[in-house]
Amino acid sequence: MRVTIVGTGAMAHGIATIALAGGHAVRLLGRTPGHAARLAGELAQVAPDGEVTASDVIAVEDADLVVLAVPWPATREVVAGLGTALAGTVLVDLCNPVASPAFDALAVPPGTSAAELLAAEAPPGAPVVKAFNTVFAPVLLSGRVDGRPVDVFVAGDDEDGRRAVAALAAGGGLRPLDVGPLRRARELEAFQLLHMAAQERLGLNWSSAVTILP
Repeated sequence: MRVTIVGTGAMAHGIATIALAGGHAVRLLGRTPGHAARLAGELAQVAPDGEVTASDVIAVEDADLVVLAVPWPATREVVAGLGTALAGTVLVDLCNPVASPAFDALAVPPGTSAAELLAAEAPPGAPVVKAFNTVFAPVLLSGRVDGRPVDVFVAGDDEDGRRAVAALAAGGGLRPLDVGPLRRARELEAFQLLHMAAQERLGLNWSSAVTILP
């Protein structure tokens, strides 16, 4: 698959790493070309056989997946800015819409989610899939916690979109779990708020993961 990642931070680094591990072509799109080029160079050193490039807005037009690796509400600005260029591709939303650094509330109205708000604003033919939001960046890079593959919860109304995102996760050694329609993003975002808020209290140091045990 052609995977375009919007963002150059820690989550973008993690998603690019698992995409390259799965043999996918990665294009990076950042606020400035220099940031994207720098991350592409770092990734090329650890995955010399992979295909990774810094690109521009045209990289979204033929992408199979566009991963929005930016925080809320910048995700809305990205979708609005890219507009119809996103038509025909699957948008992967991994943001957590927290209201403040205290992690005491969600910044979206009750009865909805950041993913659903994005889906309402996305152009026709650009389904939104919620995934990776319950995985912290350091955990995403390692792909494992306590010797187990990291679980990636996948929610979306488009079945083909969910399968594509699940394939991205599985190709990178993670365990995708299809949890159904996009409205399940409400629970995923709320649960991750609790997960984030508990880090200091439980002494987890951003190295924990949400997992389902059989």
